[in-house]
Amino acid sequence: DQNQALTVQMPRFPWNCVCQDILWVSNEHIIYGRRMMAQPDSDLEEDALKKDLKFYFMNPCEKYRARRQIPWKLGLQILKIVMVTTQLILFGLSNQLVVSFKEENTIAFKHLFLKGYSGVDEDDYSCSVYTQQDVYDSIFFAINQYCQLKNISLGTLGYEQDEDDVSGLQICKQQYKKDTMLPSNDTLNIDIAIETDCIHLEPQMLATKRSVESIVCNSLHLFLLFRLIQIEISFQLKGIDLQTIHARELPDCYAFQNTITFNNRAHSGKVKIYFDSDADIQECKDWHISGSTVQKNSQYILVFDGFVIVSCFASLILCTRSIILALKLQKRFVYFFLEKYKRHVCHADRLEFINGWYVLVIISDVMTIIGSIMKMEIKAKNLTSYDVCSILLGTSTLFVWVGVIRYLGYFQTYNVLILTMQASLPKVLRFCCCAGMIYLGYTFCGWIVLGPYHEKFEDLNTVAECLFSLVNGDDMFATFAQIQQKSTLVWLFSRLYLYSFISLFIYMILSLFIALITDSYDTIKKYQQNGFPVTDLHEFLKECSSTDYSKEPQASMPFICCCRRQGSDDNLILIN
Repeated sequence: DQNQALTVQMPRFPWNCVCQDILWVSNEHIIYGRRMMAQPDSDLEEDALKKDLKFYFMNPCEKYRARRQIPWKLGLQILKIVMVTTQLILFGLSNQLVVSFKEENTIAFKHLFLKGYSGVDEDDYSCSVYTQQDVYDSIFFAINQYCQLKNISLGTLGYEQDEDDVSGLQICKQQYKKDTMLPSNDTLNIDIAIETDCIHLEPQMLATKRSVESIVCNSLHLFLLFRLIQIEISFQLKGIDLQTIHARELPDCYAFQNTITFNNRAHSGKVKIYFDSDADIQECKDWHISGSTVQKNSQYILVFDGFVIVSCFASLILCTRSIILALKLQKRFVYFFLEKYKRHVCHADRLEFINGWYVLVIISDVMTIIGSIMKMEIKAKNLTSYDVCSILLGTSTLFVWVGVIRYLGYFQTYNVLILTMQASLPKVLRFCCCAGMIYLGYTFCGWIVLGPYHEKFEDLNTVAECLFSLVNGDDMFATFAQIQQKSTLVWLFSRLYLYSFISLFIYMILSLFIALITDSYDTIKKYQQNGFPVTDLHEFLKECSSTDYSKEPQASMPFICCCRRQGSDDNLILIN
């Protein structure tokens, strides 16, 4: 029948269908109808991928507006910053007491056991003697002071005790096995084999001064000083730090391993005296403190450290989960791009999925957890590794505060620093490699030529530090003035050396270094005005700019998410 609409048998397609109004045309009449428009699964997969990618690169506030997803990681990072910083301050105050107690005891020991100590070290050694009698007097002075320690010391010090009795004092001497020298005839007969003799002075031996002197002289043959290499006097002392009680902490018991070294290796007529004190914190075996809340305060701090560990562990889990999901999303995008466009995703786009801030947070969390556990053990007096704990907690706090830049980077005004560092880093590293070759050349040259004539060029480490100070404009006049004028040739070379180094590094290399960073900054500013270079990932995300994630009407948002992102910010480069 011509007046009836044509009946079309539609085949069944293996894909989803959506309805769309179309016109059905008969021979004489126009009849409105509806048919099913086919949409293949690949299109749905592409739409889903675009939505997931768009959502992944949103900031926490945009994610909240899109899917009402609470920014748990953001809130946890803010809480963690407060807790980790508070923990670091508490540990720093406690560590400050430990450091001051060790330093003050070391100074007291030098005044007690070093004869004629002026209060200031001469160089890397404490003091020096120049005659044989001064060597004998210094040795027996230290021994006598050790015997009278309880009567002369102002500190809470005592002798180290073993299971049976007081441990006492040990004296060791190193000397050449055979040595015959006649400087007037320029003759020498020496056996470089070193022999070591040690004696241990028990408390009973230390009672009489004359007996101690005779025992030491006869046992060690101290009169043969021309063969002497060095003498070491070692003894242990015990001490208790009571100042921690005023800070509402448990007192620390210390074991001081003290060593006095008479160094005569140079045989130059000058014997250098070194004093070294190693303090080992030990648990007090029997203590009772009345009228104080020290124990409760220690328990509160331990509970707080436990909360820090729990918060860091939760942050570690969330960031690890985000990285795993990002890698899965990267795999989906790479596979889809290869299937549809028949080409691989570039390396830069792959790196966009690896969020370096999450890696930084994970490292910070691991270090905070380990450091907090060590801090709890130190607080309970079961561990004494203050240095390791300080490194872990200090570095983790540094990473936590650096991680705050990630959230500031979502705003165009604050994002300039991150993008400038990211753009200039490869060029700066290559430039530093080239400049480092010149720097090392000057370091070795200054060490070998100026080392015998200038104290700042005596060893490679000191030379490197001196040249770095000159690059920054520090201590220039002193470096020029301290050169010894014993050799006119070396003095002229030192002027040529210093003037060329300062002119080259300050006026040329340092200026080029700053120019590299300035150039990167100008490039980023132009990109923010004219748009950043578009990669395949950015082009793919542009097609999803109007995606609606909302499943319900917009409700009131928290204050932290009240500032909406400007439309101009959508063209900014990704900052992962």
